[in-house]
Amino acid sequence: MRTLNLLLLSVVLIAGYGGCADTASLPEILRGVDCVRTAEQDPLQPADSWDVLIEGYERADSQNPPEPGATVFIGSSSILFWATVADDMAPLPVLNRGFGGSVMTQATGYIDRIVLPYQPRAVVLYEGDNDIAFGLSADCVLEDYDAFVATVHEEQPDVPIYFLAIKPSIARAALWPVIERANALVRARTSTNPKLNYIDVATPIFDASGEIRGDLFVADGLHLNAAGYALWTSVVHPVLLGDLS
Repeated sequence: MRTLNLLLLSVVLIAGYGGCADTASLPEILRGVDCVRTAEQDPLQPADSWDVLIEGYERADSQNPPEPGATVFIGSSSILFWATVADDMAPLPVLNRGFGGSVMTQATGYIDRIVLPYQPRAVVLYEGDNDIAFGLSADCVLEDYDAFVATVHEEQPDVPIYFLAIKPSIARAALWPVIERANALVRARTSTNPKLNYIDVATPIFDASGEIRGDLFVADGLHLNAAGYALWTSVVHPVLLGDLS
């Protein structure tokens, strides 16, 4: 049922952004965006794959309820493994609600459990990395991002949403052209809505010669190390502090 609802929401979004809306008013890159999925790609993983982890978050919340108004970081392993994010974003109150291996549709599927109950001051999203690795196109990443935004704003329309650019990585270097387009599409979308924001944590991962910096990753070449997260902090913290203080 959750998957069906997301698909229906995507149809509505496509109609709103590309059919009924005046496409001439959209940034050029957003005109004619077309997401085509195979049966194997939708859903990419069972909707309840992370229920044990999510239940753990809920159990912790019931035992020690977070104060309303925190900034919620949600997304895949790049969020889950950001163990220092609460300290890194101080003095802003932050909740880390990452779940590794997830894709955008799964983040959307858990909004009602690990985003909306906190009455967040803001939402920071990192998804798209696994989506593209699983074979989704950049256009489909945008469509799923639109569904995430619509789901949050249906209940809490004034909450700003910050999209962290999908990072380049050594392990997925061959996917960079698709990732780059997905980032460009999402960035263009954020320009159409003052409640949406794009934070470029991808560009600084390249060195001056355009190579991916190996010193920012753990041995798997995919996940960031402490230096990588320090770099992200140097980009993300000033934006959030300036907007949310």
